Amino acid sequence: MEHISELTESLNGYFGWNKARMTCFVKMLLALIITRATNLNKLACAFASNAQQSSRYRRLQRFFSNFTIDYDMIAGFIFRIFFVSDGKWYLAIDRTNWQWGKADINILTLAIIFKGTAIPIYWELLDKKGNSDTLERIALIRKFVDRFGAKCIAGILADREFIGGDWFKWLLNNKIPFYIRIRNNTVATNSQGLEVDIDALFYGLTPREQRIIQGKRKLMGCELYLAGLRLSDGDLLIVATSESPEYAVITYGFRWEIETLFGCLKGRGFNFEDTHVTDIDRIKKIFVLLAIAFCWAHKTGEWQHAIKPIKIKKHGRPAVSLFR
Repeated sequence: MEHISELTESLNGYFGWNKARMTCFVKMLLALIITRATNLNKLACAFASNAQQSSRYRRLQRFFSNFTIDYDMIAGFIFRIFFVSDGKWYLAIDRTNWQWGKADINILTLAIIFKGTAIPIYWELLDKKGNSDTLERIALIRKFVDRFGAKCIAGILADREFIGGDWFKWLLNNKIPFYIRIRNNTVATNSQGLEVDIDALFYGLTPREQRIIQGKRKLMGCELYLAGLRLSDGDLLIVATSESPEYAVITYGFRWEIETLFGCLKGRGFNFEDTHVTDIDRIKKIFVLLAIAFCWAHKTGEWQHAIKPIKIKKHGRPAVSLFR
């Protein structure tokens, strides 16, 4: 109970929830850390209470069905414990999705790149399966800009799903830098201004060879810089950017860190996919629990690493992640 009281006091200094709701949230947080499971039945088993397991389960259900959460406040709390307001950060936007029964769980997520992973800051449940559209992406970025400002965005990083003329134009018009991978069959202009398949601009690249295209090229109605890299497996990675392209490929590579985040929330961490909840509003609230648990684990890992550094293996990578 001592740890519950300390954590409740710490979180409530920022959230200002009533005592019963904060106590319930903290107990869920501790249960999540113990069980590494988002299944409410499993959380109820580890939920600190003298009540019967069925009563604990119903209490969790009521929390996620009845309680209204201020997601801007959650974003502010997460940002505050990792970042400073006058810094510049790369943001990765991506989806994580799975299916439970006939229900498609599809979460559009915006996260800040940080120390080999990404810190979740805003997320939206898409009431459909498949890709997000331009308006959904813009709405997510706007939430961040409204809360923290555009000046702290060093760049938006995104995979080939996140392309489109209207999307690119909005980012350009709002002076938000971006590094986004382009599909190899996209049409772009060559040095003579003629339209060609974009992969023709990178013809002849050998594995691990990179090429920077001089000057801007027109694609999807926008003038952008292009850089490409032939991957070791022979695939071609092409990055479109609003910025100087010399470091575009390296910068885009940080996008992978949001995949690391999803792994921590799912199979390599809290097993998000095991929840049987399908209501999108409740899943969005469960994501709050996972996001704060992830941040707590990561900050604890940073503290432990400072006391006893994580061993570096022969291949040059740490034995475990800060989160782990």
